[in-house]
Formats: sequence, C-alpha cells, structure tokens
Amino acid sequence: MDRGLGENAEGIVTVSTIDRPITGLCESLSTAAQLLGYNDAARDIVAHIGDANLKRLVQLYPVNMSDVNKTIQKWHASFRKGTDFDSWGQLVEAIDEYQILARQLQKEVQSTNPSDFTEDQKKTLGKFATCLEMRSSALQCTQSQEEFKLEDLKKLEIIIKSILTYNKDFPFDVQPVPLRRILAPGEEENLEVEEEEDAATGAGSPESFPNRVPVLQGTLLPRLPSEPRMSLLTIKIDKIGLKDAGQCIDPYMTVSVKDLSGIDLNPVQDTPVATQKEDTYIHFSVDIEIQRHIERLPKGAAIFFEFKHYKPKKGFTSTKCFAFMEMDEIKPGPIVIELYKKPTDFKRKKLQLLTKKPLYLHLHQTLHKD
Repeated sequence: MDRGLGENAEGIVTVSTIDRPITGLCESLSTAAQLLGYNDAARDIVAHIGDANLKRLVQLYPVNMSDVNKTIQKWHASFRKGTDFDSWGQLVEAIDEYQILARQLQKEVQSTNPSDFTEDQKKTLGKFATCLEMRSSALQCTQSQEEFKLEDLKKLEIIIKSILTYNKDFPFDVQPVPLRRILAPGEEENLEVEEEEDAATGAGSPESFPNRVPVLQGTLLPRLPSEPRMSLLTIKIDKIGLKDAGQCIDPYMTVSVKDLSGIDLNPVQDTPVATQKEDTYIHFSVDIEIQRHIERLPKGAAIFFEFKHYKPKKGFTSTKCFAFMEMDEIKPGPIVIELYKKPTDFKRKKLQLLTKKPLYLHLHQTLHKD
C-alpha cells in the first residue's frame, strides 16, 4: 500500500495514505506531540517530518486521543491532584486521591480482559499502586519509622506519565499487590449477588483454583512504643459466628479505625488467613495492635472489622459482613459485637443486621497503660 509524505505550496507537510485514514495517523502524531520528549515511536515520526511540521500538522488535524492515552492522562491528573493536596497539607484529601488511584491501577493490573498494557507494564503499575498505598499509610500514621516520603512519590511521576514507553528499572524495591481481585467496600454490590450457591455447586473447592494467591501472612503491625499517661489497645479476634462458616474460602479480617466521616485514622491491617473452622465458627485467635493511643482518637471514632473471603465463581475477594466497636465500648475483657450486612457502612448511617440468629464477632480487649 502506498503511504507517503508530501509538501504543499505553503510548505506544510501533507500526508497521503491508502490503507489508513488520516485521522488515525494524526492521532499518533497528536500523542507524539504531547510527549515532546520524545518517546521511541514519536522519535521515528519526527525524524522524517521535523519538529515544526509535526506541530503544524497536529494543529491542522486535531483528533481525540485513544482510550489508553485518555486513561493515562486521567491517572496522571489524579496523581498530580494527590501530590498537590499532600504538599499543601490537605492530608485527608491526599489520602483519598492516592487510594482511588491505587485502586484504579490495581484493577488494571488484575484485569483478565484484553489490555493495552504489556505484562511488564502491568507489573510497573502494580508497584506504582504499592507506593501510593505506602504514602497513604505514612500520612495516616504519625509514628511511622520508615515512612514513604512525598519526595519519593514525586520521583514516580515520569512513570505514570509515560508508562507506555518507560523501560527503566522501578526506582524502589517494592512488590505489586498479589494478583487477586480485591473490591472496594460496596463495589461488589454492582455484581451479581452470590451467597450460598457455591456450597451447592461445589464451587468452594480450593483445589479447583491452584493459581490463587491467598493473603496468608496478613499485614499485622507491632505495638507502638508506650508513652506516659497514654493507653494502647490490643484486640484479640477470637472467632466469628456464621451459618456457612465451613464454606468460606481463605477467610480473613480487615481491621481499620475510622472517624465519623469514614476516613482512616490508622494504617489498615489484615489478619492472616484463618484455617480453623468448627461448626458455625471460624477461629482467628490473633492479636491486633491498634496503631494510635486511645486518648488521641477523635470523638466518634470506631474500630471496624470486615470479614472477607474468596469467591471462586466470581474470581475476587469480597466482604461478607462487618462489625464495629465504638469508643465507649473500649473496656478490658471479652466483648461480643453484632454483625452487619455489606456494604461496609463506615459512617454508620444505614445498618442492617446480617442475621437474627445468635451469631457474633467474639473479641477480647487488653489495655496497656504506662
């Protein structure tokens, strides 16, 4: 097929194509012009037609960017928004933006649909999401010893801006999240409801899904250093009562501390996967160290416990139910709290009990005071 470049009377490059519409080529040129760095693909084009001609041609034939470039542009804008909030000291807004972008990147990484990104690019995006989460955690925990700094995060801007052509080693030694689809609270509401069908169809057999990566070790954190006249809280998650306890695959608990607006006050922690099941109970027997002194928790704060398990038919880890404990319930000794239906309502506005049966979350609290 004939394809060539010519020059008109005004000295402006013209393009003739037989097998491709003009807008298709101009789209590539438009993208190249935006990257004027240039990337490898754009460099070949510019070498043929020259810098000035490229810019003039793009102006003559403006076209929309491709979907993948629009996506990258949105990611970059979100990243800039988050780092701007961060640098201005608007930490709540920065955390929100980082977590939203991290979730979008993780979705792309874990998607099984045809993708515009190579496997290596997906790994890079996964590592980028990990860094966003590390910065988010650093902002939430003032006691962090090895925090991920804003200056570190800003070094990654070139990656999210030019992910399609970035070919260097990732600047930080981090790993992507495990390749398992984890939905944001309430997100599974948009999918087909699945409750006890797995047990009936035999879909709950873990041997059928050997490639899954369970959250075996959890992400529990050590107790904070003690301070004079300050109290630290250890919560032992003993067990949870569920009518279909025996059918839950890779069950674990996510523990978070939220304010009245549902914003994280501490780093979120996951328990290791529970392996002991007995009748209607799943036993955890694991200690959670709350990552802030009790006296420093704001009025209206609450500690949330989200029970999560893997749904093999859907291919994702989902929240099955949740429970929470408010500040006036912090007392040494055992406590039994009610379970509520998903989605997790961190603002505690619309609560629905999971069941009328006497099935609860069993905890034991220990207060440490110097």
